[in-house]
Amino acid sequence: MVTRLTHYLDSLRTCLRLDSRVKKDVLKELYTHLEDKSQELKESGLSEEEAVETAVKHFGSVQSIARQTYEVYSSGTWRQAFFAALPHSIIALLFALRAWQSIIWLTIILLTVTGVVLYGWWHGKPVWLFPWLGYYLIPVIVTGILLVYLPGGWFWLAALVYLPLALFVLISVTKQTITQDWLYASVMLLPIPIVLGWALALGLSKDLPNIQRQFHEMASLVALSFLILAITVATFIRVKQRWFKAGALLTPELLVLVIIAVASRGAISFWLWLGLVILSIFLIFSPAWLERKLTQNHR
Repeated sequence: MVTRLTHYLDSLRTCLRLDSRVKKDVLKELYTHLEDKSQELKESGLSEEEAVETAVKHFGSVQSIARQTYEVYSSGTWRQAFFAALPHSIIALLFALRAWQSIIWLTIILLTVTGVVLYGWWHGKPVWLFPWLGYYLIPVIVTGILLVYLPGGWFWLAALVYLPLALFVLISVTKQTITQDWLYASVMLLPIPIVLGWALALGLSKDLPNIQRQFHEMASLVALSFLILAITVATFIRVKQRWFKAGALLTPELLVLVIIAVASRGAISFWLWLGLVILSIFLIFSPAWLERKLTQNHR
């Protein structure tokens, strides 16, 4: 009895894509229902093995239960949506107020992001954590962009060291995130193409005053792009259907890339822009493939 129920619940645990605390409560509730149903069938005259098997069949397939349960519990609260959208909103406000040049504000934001990520990571990885986790990874991306400013030979040497380390960090954090839901990994990686896009829009000029001037001119559009990401994440948290969640990530992302291409005034060619689009699609949907591979290896 225990083995059959355990196997059923383990399979369900693998298929459920919910916040860890919600998942624990759901599995506990389902186990209680299965126990009660099995006991009821035993009292009607079935053997223990038959009672458990009948109770499991009565509940339905693991995939069906996981899908129905997901649609019931996947819609987050407005409070969760607010905290998930907050990091994007902070960055939008940073550019809207032209405070992006302030070392003090940048340091405060970096420390805030680090503190929130550490708190959320050690408190069950709630659904609002993953957008914050994306900004926790942004310094890794920015470091790669800054390598462009190194002298010729040093750039290639630094790139050889940086790329394996950056990929290791990104893949490791993504794998940890996927254990809850591959869509959470997609939410985490959402800002990366946007940050790269705005870096390309500046033309990666080595003239610091020119970069400052361009950023000042583009600040309103930069703020708008991150505001769109904030709305995107809030929508993602609130909707129920998985296919709509994926669409809610991809469509605004492509809209922001169009804004970046227009704002770049030719600094981003069509092929570079297409590369950013492909990167966005890859970062949103590749976690699903990685999750499938990890599940197959686990099995």
